Amino acid sequence: MSTQPLIVVHPEPEVLAHATAGRLIAAVADAQARRGVAHVSLTGGTIGGKTLQAVAASSARDAVDWHRVHLWWSDERFLPAGHADRNATQARRALLDALDLDPATVHEPPASDGPDGDDPDAAAARYAAELAAAAGGAEVPAFDVLLLGMGPDGHVASLFPHHPGLGRDESSVIAVRESPKPPPVRLSFTFGALARARQVWVVASGAEKAGAVARGVAGEDVSSTPAAGVRGTESTLWLVDAAAASELPG
Repeated sequence: MSTQPLIVVHPEPEVLAHATAGRLIAAVADAQARRGVAHVSLTGGTIGGKTLQAVAASSARDAVDWHRVHLWWSDERFLPAGHADRNATQARRALLDALDLDPATVHEPPASDGPDGDDPDAAAARYAAELAAAAGGAEVPAFDVLLLGMGPDGHVASLFPHHPGLGRDESSVIAVRESPKPPPVRLSFTFGALARARQVWVVASGAEKAGAVARGVAGEDVSSTPAAGVRGTESTLWLVDAAAASELPG
């Protein structure tokens, strides 16, 4: 079952990033204590990158056995491997290159120069199959933490307001074309995949996102604010700075 959102407000972006990093380390260590391994879905964006940098800088990061963490991405720009604009490339620079990771547990979405070439539908199907293989009979793993950034328009992953991708749930991963935010072609989890997460954390910073934060927390129409439709099965956190919280009631 889905959960009601809990809002945590931090005074400014740097505090938000460091607090989220500490929360992530603790959540992953806890998941490993309970289940042996942890599945985490990462996000891109400015505050997502700062959060990963804060994990890299934290003395507590060694509380996690990183060999037993499966890393996924809820969306990715369909660009060549290693491209500077790919979320996975940015995550490697911010954190992953500093960790002792098992390469087999780092599940980067396929790139446009990968085995499927420039066919994003085939690449989406390949990533969906990889998720299913790790899920033990389900379509996707029950992510212990699913981190989501959010745009000023309320989009999460690459699910944009009033975009045809919003209504597609035939698979856990879809190809998104004509994205309103460049680049135009992306891979994205569907709402069905996002809904499998135990904990969903929407991390948002800046006054330009305040309206979308207020609409998302209030559970407004998903077609206009996709972030409103994402809930964790155990908890849903909105981790925001004071500017992003400025239009919340009270």
